[in-house]
Amino acid sequence: MKSPAFLVSLDAVIVAVTAEAPRLLAVRDEDGLDALPSGPLDPELHQTLERGLRDWVARQTGLQLGYVEQLYTFGDRFRDPRERAGGPRVISGAYLALVREQSLPPHSDAVWHDWYAFLPWEDWRRGRPALIEHALAPRLHEWAGRDRRRRERVDLTFGLDAALWDPERTLERYELLWEAGLVAEAQRERGTEDAAGPPAGRPMALDHRRILATALGRLRGKLRYRPVVFELLPAEFTLLQIQRVVEALSGSLLHKQNFRRLVESAGLVEGTGRLEHATGGRPAELFRFRREVFRERPDPGVYFPGAWWSR
Repeated sequence: MKSPAFLVSLDAVIVAVTAEAPRLLAVRDEDGLDALPSGPLDPELHQTLERGLRDWVARQTGLQLGYVEQLYTFGDRFRDPRERAGGPRVISGAYLALVREQSLPPHSDAVWHDWYAFLPWEDWRRGRPALIEHALAPRLHEWAGRDRRRRERVDLTFGLDAALWDPERTLERYELLWEAGLVAEAQRERGTEDAAGPPAGRPMALDHRRILATALGRLRGKLRYRPVVFELLPAEFTLLQIQRVVEALSGSLLHKQNFRRLVESAGLVEGTGRLEHATGGRPAELFRFRREVFRERPDPGVYFPGAWWSR
């Protein structure tokens, strides 16, 4: 029996938060679609998967990564359409990287985008997105029809009909939209166009938007028990800056006093004795992250019930 052909791809979800906007670093693929920086594993050159990933990101974007963690392995058949034409099955080792946005080299084809352009239904900072009410909910309910299980799945996943919205179910929401044919990637694979209206959100190459949805859910979950938010901040910051970064990642507004009380009482930060004057108002105290918190607490996150929603 002929041995199956496989190709291992290394894909990077590179995230920053700039001016209260969550940002994703993307490159253009050969079809002009936004794609995650990626490249194949070279078994001879790359001693580890992570080193291979860092090498490809540096080549494609000029960016040297700092914080990196393995996200997930994606290996569905035909996730790369070239497999149908006899190409190898592509297994993706996806990684999540947190950085501070920086200018890219002139030769780089990479571009920073607001990641809610790709997943617009996930941004609740101004309340429930109108996209859900006016476009997605009616079309999802039409897709569900009289199938009770489908209807329940739609309502629970998107927080409809008195169901609560769960910020961490990002992958479930994208996959439901894909199944219902409401994203361009599904229409592209099926060779169909939805006459009922344009697809939801900015499309990406291959299944890269699915990888992005996975990364967003991972980040939102980690806010509960790991201080990853500080990877996205300068060495010194105000409490408002922390809040704005968490709001950008969670897609929701926080209760200001509850959040500040949590951050300070949990020993996550310490004052520097210096003030930030460029606030547009009263000078704000500058803080730094206390690394000692790792010794003091097993789960030093920035979440507790009631901290998230301010409306």
